[in-house]
Amino acid sequence: MSNILSSVDQRTKLVGENRLELLLFRLGTRHTYAINVFKVKEVITIPKLNTMPGAHGNLCGVTVYRGLTIPIIDLRQAIHFRATNNQPDTHRNVIITEYNRSVQGFMIGDVVRIVNTSWGNIQPPPKSVGKSNFLTAITQIDIGGKQELVEIIDVEKVLAEIVEYDVSISEDVLDSVVVEHLKGKRILIVDDSSTARKQIRDTLEQLGIDIIECHNGAEALALLKEWANEGIKVTERLLMMFTDAEMPEMDGYRLTSEVRSDERMADLFIALNTSLSGSFNEAMVEKVGCNRFISKFQPDMLVDVVQQRMRELLQESD
Repeated sequence: MSNILSSVDQRTKLVGENRLELLLFRLGTRHTYAINVFKVKEVITIPKLNTMPGAHGNLCGVTVYRGLTIPIIDLRQAIHFRATNNQPDTHRNVIITEYNRSVQGFMIGDVVRIVNTSWGNIQPPPKSVGKSNFLTAITQIDIGGKQELVEIIDVEKVLAEIVEYDVSISEDVLDSVVVEHLKGKRILIVDDSSTARKQIRDTLEQLGIDIIECHNGAEALALLKEWANEGIKVTERLLMMFTDAEMPEMDGYRLTSEVRSDERMADLFIALNTSLSGSFNEAMVEKVGCNRFISKFQPDMLVDVVQQRMRELLQESD
């Protein structure tokens, strides 16, 4: 399973078509879990680990990966899943991932396979599972000739429990004149991760901004169209929109494309805010028509983008 991203170009085409590839795996149980292949750098057998005194309980230790010292997280323990006597400890592999500009490994059991599917087939978890769950979405996949429920893990929530995020804003970033105009402005946040939405909300509410939240692209598009159908000018209702790339039902790229194709909202300022990193997203931003790309989670960068958008509007009104 090494070198899982053997052809990045091939996989980038999937995202523009509202499609994705999932890496399916188990955690020593019959349950099947998944994460997006785009987050995966490699799958390796369990390496030699060095324990760190005083480390978080979900950390198995650290290892050296391609010259970097990275943490290895027990994913089953991190999502609060406990094995029973009939489900012995079967850690076998480590998924090396890149989230929010950091590299880490997740200790898992067996790798099942990689599947190609549509974001339209990915659904939010039922509300009845509660807010404390670690799922960002669910889907059904044919595994061995049988339809199985696959649970897609909210890795951002897993990481936030280990490393507390800081929403403080640097003083030298703030423009007091612009901030005064931001009070009462509305921003739409579109993200399937409750942790990611809270990070943005906690950052921008410090500026007096009102936050509206949607859980995926389909929900956001429906809201925007509802406003437009009521005769509300979307660009007057919203200062801008932050959207994640990967979301159930409709991803951020398709959402942006749909917004741009509707003349009633085509001018809405859209910033792609995603844990997917690098030049790929910059290329997709240009392709679908986003105004900015920001890799998660950077409070100062979020504020900078919001202030810059406000400055542009103030200049236009002069």
